[in-house]
Amino acid sequence: MSPLEIGAALLSAWGVWLTARRRLTGFPVSLLACGLYAKVFLDARLYSDAILQILFAGFVVYGWFRWRRHLDASHQVIIAPLPRNRAWRQLAFGAAGGLLLGTWMHGHTDAALPWLDAALTCFSLVAQYWQARRHLASWWLWTAIDLLYVGEYASKSLWITALLYAGFVGLAIHGWRQWRQASIPPLPRPAGS
Repeated sequence: MSPLEIGAALLSAWGVWLTARRRLTGFPVSLLACGLYAKVFLDARLYSDAILQILFAGFVVYGWFRWRRHLDASHQVIIAPLPRNRAWRQLAFGAAGGLLLGTWMHGHTDAALPWLDAALTCFSLVAQYWQARRHLASWWLWTAIDLLYVGEYASKSLWITALLYAGFVGLAIHGWRQWRQASIPPLPRPAGS
């Protein structure tokens, strides 16, 4: 455990919590966490995860601008539907990306877990894209990814990060509940009330 890992974990948890609450303030917090975690993952030779943090930073900026254009009266993001055929295509893209990145990492680096790291990286990009696009399904994908990340980080003795990702599972479930409730239209009011 390093102070850098602890700081990155705390900022990441705060950023996800704010995102689950559909708050714009989650974006600058998440951006800072990406920078800190890029260094943590480089030190652990989890190169795909380090690259992922840089890509996440790009998605954080993208999401920040997208969300700003889709706020309700209480300044919370409005949830958008995800068509099923688009979801399957994007998941297939994540799988193909994982295979390509895993092949490259396996053949060209001393990556500790090239295949798992690459697959989780690519599916994380899909989940982050869905979140930036305001799709409820992002939370289901995050739940699955975060469960697998717990095992990966525990295997590298990144205990704080493994604990963080276990917490992310709970936050993803919380985010799904919050976003699902926000995506259900209110019942019409009876006439004359």
